Amino acid sequence: MQVLGNLPDIQLAHNKKVYFASDFHLGIPTDAASLQREHLLCKWLDTISSDAQHIFLLGDIFDAWIEYKHAVPKGFVRFLGKLAQLTDRGIGVTVFTGNHDLWMYGYFEKELNIPVYKQAMQLSINGKKFVLAHGDGLGPGDTQYKILKTVLNNKLCQWLYRWMHPDLGIPLAIHFSRKGLDKKKYEVQFLGDREYIVQFCKSYLQQHHVDYFICGHRHYMLEHSLNEKSTYINLGDWLQYNSYGVMDGAKCELKVFGK
Repeated sequence: MQVLGNLPDIQLAHNKKVYFASDFHLGIPTDAASLQREHLLCKWLDTISSDAQHIFLLGDIFDAWIEYKHAVPKGFVRFLGKLAQLTDRGIGVTVFTGNHDLWMYGYFEKELNIPVYKQAMQLSINGKKFVLAHGDGLGPGDTQYKILKTVLNNKLCQWLYRWMHPDLGIPLAIHFSRKGLDKKKYEVQFLGDREYIVQFCKSYLQQHHVDYFICGHRHYMLEHSLNEKSTYINLGDWLQYNSYGVMDGAKCELKVFGK
């Protein structure tokens, strides 16, 4: 059984909510398309800021993110500035890494006052139990990816990569990200109990009560009942749906921005 970390529990103030979103994939498929999506995300953050007590961003915020000691990828200044505005106002923001932005090491914490987590975490919101994760690597199977993720998270491999100048290392990561872009890979179908994330959820429920498992990664919008008391929510993405989750204190549900 995978051991999860613990986040501070949240007790919502009157008329406040918790928001969840993932898989923005800023940077693809083109600079122009990414900028348009960035403007939309900033508009969404402005809209929810009036009642947001906390915002969880569950990975793949960027399609390629490589942090060097003194350099990060260019761009995304509107989005990053908006996050800074939110935290400066006292709105909590928490980020999880995804499989496309694994290499986050201090920039968000130092510059934006946003904690970053690399594993599944659990917390309570108004007494409801939540498990939050990007979703990659959960459950059985997917062995090749798990090996690749281990390599990419290896300190020695990261140290060796950083010997490559940022003017080469960052564009190289972006190049391979865009080269591997296949729009159809985001048009996935829910596989039911064959889903690795669902298998993880059901295994975890054998020993723990959880009201909501919330993940991204799979690029479908879904509220799936695991049993009479537990629901798996996949947040969709902002390449197709502009979708997000919201916890109003009593229940958590999916919504689409602009609808």
